[in-house]
Amino acid sequence: MNRLNQLFASKKENLLSIYFTAGYPELNTTVDIAAALEKAGADFLEIGFPYSDPVADGPTIQHSSETALTNGMTLNVLFEQLKDLRQRVSIPILLMGYVNPIVQYGVERFCKEAAAVGVDGIIVPDLPMYEYEMLYSNYFEDNNLSNIFLVTPQTSEERIRKIDELSNSFIYLLSSSSITGGNLQLTDSIESYYTRIKGMELKNPTIIGFGISDHKSFSKACEYANGAIVGSAFVKLLAQDNYMDKIPAFISNIKS
Repeated sequence: MNRLNQLFASKKENLLSIYFTAGYPELNTTVDIAAALEKAGADFLEIGFPYSDPVADGPTIQHSSETALTNGMTLNVLFEQLKDLRQRVSIPILLMGYVNPIVQYGVERFCKEAAAVGVDGIIVPDLPMYEYEMLYSNYFEDNNLSNIFLVTPQTSEERIRKIDELSNSFIYLLSSSSITGGNLQLTDSIESYYTRIKGMELKNPTIIGFGISDHKSFSKACEYANGAIVGSAFVKLLAQDNYMDKIPAFISNIKS
């Protein structure tokens, strides 16, 4: 049982995850930001590793990736930064990014390095499920890493059931099939989608992402899932002056 499993066993609702890009806005602030988020009350974190072609990301996160790459962020640099992560941060940590850099780095090597620095799970939106099953699942399992699958409003029930079978921590529900950074739009079809997922009584918890930016959208998402992920709204905060000082109020405003 890793930290993600422990979290979901102890807390069933209103879970808040925060996404930010490693190396943004400054190269060496990754662990500082993670520690500040834990202290402010985040339940778990997603640290994105930048990629030059982030097709699923909106302008805010694309910009953060471009800046991080310019600052010199690489997977080698990230793993070096995270070596003292667990001396300062105790909540679950996931790495999130695209499959191309992982394959170039070496999937087995990536999983070993992630586990060595205390990472609990990986989110790779463009990793096909069959490739994970056939080629890489043993690397994740051998290193006690959860692979987080994504579900969209268009995902069939058959595929969702399959994802539920393969998952061992939580399932990431996208609020739409568009890019990150939009606002949560609770149309009749989206509410129907959330209700359908909730009615499937999946064995894994569900967390909603894309478009969660304030207390209202966070609370609405938590009516249908175990929690929600805030990404672009937090990355925008990091572009401001004195951003570290503003983290406690940001988290407080989301949660209450």
